[in-house]
Amino acid sequence: MTELLATSDDGRPVTALDAGSGPNLLVVHPGGTDATAWDGVTRHLADDFRVVRIRRRIYVPGADIALPHSMAVEAADIVAVAELLEPPVLLVGHSSGAVAALEAALLDPSAFAGLFLYEPPMPTKELIAGAAGAHARAALDGGDPVGAMRIHMRDVVRMPAALVDAMFADRRTRAVLSAYAAAQIADDEAIDALGVGVDRFTTLHTPTTLVEGELSPSHLRARLADLAAALPNARIVTLTGQGHIAHLAAPDTLAGAIRDMARRVTGRQDTVGHT
Repeated sequence: MTELLATSDDGRPVTALDAGSGPNLLVVHPGGTDATAWDGVTRHLADDFRVVRIRRRIYVPGADIALPHSMAVEAADIVAVAELLEPPVLLVGHSSGAVAALEAALLDPSAFAGLFLYEPPMPTKELIAGAAGAHARAALDGGDPVGAMRIHMRDVVRMPAALVDAMFADRRTRAVLSAYAAAQIADDEAIDALGVGVDRFTTLHTPTTLVEGELSPSHLRARLADLAAALPNARIVTLTGQGHIAHLAAPDTLAGAIRDMARRVTGRQDTVGHT
């Protein structure tokens, strides 16, 4: 595995992990973690694809997070990395990374042959964080990153309270989540700053696969349905028995769904069945 280096519109360096060879997959990782979260999925794909995982600038260790953070910045970063890749490029985004991917496709539709978006939490009919986001920001600014992440998980992601308690009872999980708290809360705020509504995507004709987990929070699935109704060339794929973390729980299943989308985009039959 090597590392790519691009320069974004604002002159900031943007790096990406680069593994494998073949048709190009550009992956934008979810919030609350970094590009290595998709290690498992990458292992199932790198024999047949070039998998490039962007390091989102706010999630790089020691990142200087300029507030307010914006999805426009993330979109420009993604396009800058895409410009280093030979077409066709399938853009893959997960959670808030999928929101950033959508904004990148809107910024430069010609850069991507297709989109594979795993539960982007778009503010389709209501904000993502809203009042809960303000509470999380107050906790973070007050020196309580653990409390901020509890609010994020319970009231923004809307995970069951008992599950959130179980997660934060584990010292290692608590430490990892709190380490990314500043980035995650800025991420939530950037999504809410987009405003309610998705009408701007009605002109985005890029072939799109929208992926949902059968067990995911209902609001994520509802937002996905709203987005599918707005996008003129979209289909929904449901991962049976999975939730929002199939990249960890079932990386082979998620890789298989990506392969199917890659076949649709590239027309190559040899991109399926090798997970």
